[in-house]
Amino acid sequence: MEEFAVSWWLWIVLGVLLLVGEILTPGGFYIFFFGASAMAVGLLKLLGFTQGLISEGLLFAGLAICGVAFLRKPLMEKFQPKTAAQPDEDRLVGEMATASQEIAPGGIGKVELRGSVWNAENIGDSPIAPSERCRVIAVEGLTLHVRRG
Repeated sequence: MEEFAVSWWLWIVLGVLLLVGEILTPGGFYIFFFGASAMAVGLLKLLGFTQGLISEGLLFAGLAICGVAFLRKPLMEKFQPKTAAQPDEDRLVGEMATASQEIAPGGIGKVELRGSVWNAENIGDSPIAPSERCRVIAVEGLTLHVRRG
């Protein structure tokens, strides 16, 4: 009984289809490795390094699994855009600012933080004097919520 043989070009076509599938879907960079593995098996078959469907299938699966296991994370880090863990405004919370003018409790005034002047709302119970240090409690848009220090 003769073993079912897959032509080298079928592996290449499968690889191209899988690579196109990776492009067309938000698959998370998994299908890419199966497509690359199919193309590698097709190239190896063309060069005469593989014989038989079982060995080709095992080679295909092994290359794809190894690619996902060892190469996916480094490639994702290289090609995916970096996202900030938190917005820059959230990093201001807890920092100390300096009042540019007196700010009454519940009132709005100006404070200086990191070399920039910000609108600030005093959410504390006591007034903040000019040049007094105050702590940033929250950020809402371009307004810092502060209280005495």
